[in-house]
Amino acid sequence: MSKVVAISHYAGTMLLLLAGIACLRGIGRWTNPQYIQFISILEDAHRYGTPEDKKKLSGYNFDFRSWPVDFRWDDATSRSDSRHVPLLRAKPKHRSAVNGFLHAIKKLPCQVASYIVAHTIGRRMLYPGSVYLLQKALMPMLLQGQARLVEECNGKRAKLAACDGNEIDTMFMDRRETSEPQGKKLVVCCEGNAGFYEVGCLSTPLDAGYSVLGWNHPGFAGSTGAPLPQNEANAMDVVMQYAIHRLGFLPEDIILYAWSIGGFTATWAAMSYPDISALILDASFDDLVPLALKVMPESWRGLVTRTVRLHLNLNNGEQLCKYQGPVLLVRRTKDEIITTTVPEDIMSNRGNDLLLKLLQFRYPKVMAEEGVRVVREWLEASTPMEEASVYSRYEVEDDWCLSVLTSYKAEHGDSFPWSVGDDMTPEGRRQLALFLARKHLQNFEATHCAPLPPQEFHLPWHL
Repeated sequence: MSKVVAISHYAGTMLLLLAGIACLRGIGRWTNPQYIQFISILEDAHRYGTPEDKKKLSGYNFDFRSWPVDFRWDDATSRSDSRHVPLLRAKPKHRSAVNGFLHAIKKLPCQVASYIVAHTIGRRMLYPGSVYLLQKALMPMLLQGQARLVEECNGKRAKLAACDGNEIDTMFMDRRETSEPQGKKLVVCCEGNAGFYEVGCLSTPLDAGYSVLGWNHPGFAGSTGAPLPQNEANAMDVVMQYAIHRLGFLPEDIILYAWSIGGFTATWAAMSYPDISALILDASFDDLVPLALKVMPESWRGLVTRTVRLHLNLNNGEQLCKYQGPVLLVRRTKDEIITTTVPEDIMSNRGNDLLLKLLQFRYPKVMAEEGVRVVREWLEASTPMEEASVYSRYEVEDDWCLSVLTSYKAEHGDSFPWSVGDDMTPEGRRQLALFLARKHLQNFEATHCAPLPPQEFHLPWHL
């Protein structure tokens, strides 16, 4: 009992100190004219929400939870009851009622284990940027980057409310009033698993003169929630709605640019908004499972595969094949993250598999056995000289390839998959395969995290 009394005295003293500190902070704010002015502007922004109030509010940095919501997911659509947007799902296997029930009971412990792993260490390993301690360490850098975007680039910060209730932190830089023609195009940037719009890939299209819209993953910096696939898609949906219905960009004037794991939300948006102008995937991959198996023990293979498929399924390749528009893949020749062996083994780069899946879906006749073989041979080249050597060895005639594709499009339309190459010689299919691979993939001699220079930011090729 004597120890309890002593502990209660210590606890009471600490509570009094905390109460005193809170009172001193309140008095300090009440006597600070700048803080009183800020509170007045914040209340006006919540009450009236005029552009002038929002512009004044952007001059202050404060807890983003108090920022008023600028746009809701249902502001411009008729959807009012849905709590999530559709994702691609695996087709269920047909079982009898009895067998299905017994199978479900048998698999229940594995499913529980997968759920626990996914929502504890799995999510944090996949999206380390959502870890509080890392965000705390990066906060000075994030604040500095945010101030630069607002003060130097006239950035407009906004809070978007997604259909699942998460609040998404965004930053928009408008270049439509400049003399640069690319300013009329909006580049929506999707950051990596430890990237923030304040210091992420957003700077590449911004320096190239485009209008840019950046956003933070759920659970990153000012955004709330957790970065799970469904939440990611919900966030991307409200970002696209905001760009189209509030910022006033037509879908055909929107370019999606993603770095690394951002390829999931970018390919989802391309699949869901098929009228966008183009899709650029930088240092991205086709499927998460091979990369997850790379960093986990071999004995965990079954658990890792099941966990990813059920809860963290980033199926970029499958989503990409649902998009019909122009695509450019940027492959880092020294990538140490999305290779499944070592960075020097460029053939283990999962960007290769993303390219092959795209070409095999769009041009199945061209990408027959000989087409896949020559494209793999070309992908082994890690320098421009080696690329040119493979290209010249098969005597690829760009003009002939272009005329064949143009003629096919004029006769059959532009809806993929195409049957071009069906009645062609093996030599012709090899030429077309290399031509198409070169048009859809661009090499960049750098590691995974090196920023892409503005001069390397190119729009995809299209007929």
